[in-house]
Amino acid sequence: MAKTKRNILLAIILVLILVVIALLIGRFTYSYLAAQTSEDLKNEGETTASGDTIIFSKGNDLSISATTDNFNATSGNLTDTTNPSVRLVASSKTNEATATYYAGIKINKNTYTYSGSEAELILTVRDETGQILTTSADTLDYVTVNGISGFDITGKTGAFNIVKEHVISTNSSTTGTTHTWTFTLTFVNLDIDQSINENAELSMDVVLQKDEINMGKFTDYIINNIYTQDGENGLYYHDGIGTYINADQEAGDNSYRYSGSNPNNYVCFGSDAATCPANNLYRIIGLFDDDNDGVYNVKLIKSTTNGRAIWDGTYDEHSNLWSADIKPDIYYTLNTDFWNTLTSQWQSKIDATYQWKVGGMTWNTSYTIKQYYDVEVGTNQNGYVETMAIGLMYVNDYGYASSPEKWLESIGDPNVENYGETDWLFSDKLEWLLTRTSDSSNLAFILYSDMGGTIDGYNSVYADYDIRPTFYLKNDVMLNGGTGTETNPYRISL
Repeated sequence: MAKTKRNILLAIILVLILVVIALLIGRFTYSYLAAQTSEDLKNEGETTASGDTIIFSKGNDLSISATTDNFNATSGNLTDTTNPSVRLVASSKTNEATATYYAGIKINKNTYTYSGSEAELILTVRDETGQILTTSADTLDYVTVNGISGFDITGKTGAFNIVKEHVISTNSSTTGTTHTWTFTLTFVNLDIDQSINENAELSMDVVLQKDEINMGKFTDYIINNIYTQDGENGLYYHDGIGTYINADQEAGDNSYRYSGSNPNNYVCFGSDAATCPANNLYRIIGLFDDDNDGVYNVKLIKSTTNGRAIWDGTYDEHSNLWSADIKPDIYYTLNTDFWNTLTSQWQSKIDATYQWKVGGMTWNTSYTIKQYYDVEVGTNQNGYVETMAIGLMYVNDYGYASSPEKWLESIGDPNVENYGETDWLFSDKLEWLLTRTSDSSNLAFILYSDMGGTIDGYNSVYADYDIRPTFYLKNDVMLNGGTGTETNPYRISL
């Protein structure tokens, strides 16, 4: 019995020795590969592939609130300051490290506006040397008003990279090197009536980070910030159980669609000019999850027409049929001619593998948009699917862009008046739609401007009508700013 107890004791001691050795080996291995940092840095820092550690400290949020109590003719300016920082600690393996980072701001909400002609909300940025930055990577204007110099952010929203790939270096594996920035927000007291900005709101984050600053995924921003409830901001969630009176007439495909006469759904695409050229203005039809997997794509349509085109063929020979070997001329007009007007940088933002349902449907003058939806792309669709980058809008895209009370009316009845009066997709043009007429080999649907904005499915594909290129953005496209208005359209990160 005594011998057995001694063997058990020896076994326990041996196990303890092995555990201690394993812990020491693990500690020595970590010490060799990773930077020697204090405990708080280990918790907050991000270790790079080379074993260096970079730590970002956010600082305080900036805010300004002007009221009659704190802002008047004799009170002076209102200011707020924060000091974000970035710290780089080298791996003990090399004791040297270099990294780059971005410095900028994200303005989620800003109701401050101009009382006159001068900037009122100014952001002064000093880098780690104390130098005031006078240029912005994302085209913020540098101004001086009443002795205050900085970037004019009056009324601005979105993500702004002030400095891109700013270099930080260190030769220390203990304390490292720290860059501390100073961001000062000033509401300038002007010698004019500024009561328009009383109780104005500002939600702004000051950001230092490793990657380019943006507002996040475009789809997430629309779903989480723009959609609140059906009808707010012109958005409707088509889940079949909406809160408005015509919920049973919605698509029921869990899409988010813009409806009404003029929602704020503008996007600048194909240009990064400070003022978006009219030819580069697009609008969001909606967000679509065709695979029902929670992954949405933003669907855009050109705001203005892209000229006129024949849907297919010649006077003597034309067809509306699609197949793997034969495609109508409109396919090449969109996916070759128009596609080649975009640079590769912008082409890369488009989902060129999207599957478009081009089986078509019959024209029925009594159908509501829900009935058209079902046979065009919904549960009763039974036709050819084409993989392509650029298409045209569907009949149901146009129909669901009208205000919900119109969804109860027949979209194909020429006797229905003013269907397009509350439909932002209505144009004063005879315009091709993507959908072919399935009970004929040479007809396709158009938007019939001469009939108050209804649709018509009895049009020869050889006719020459206007077109508006339409496409789906990739799901991972990031939003860079803008509010969706025509003068301040959404901007996507390049």
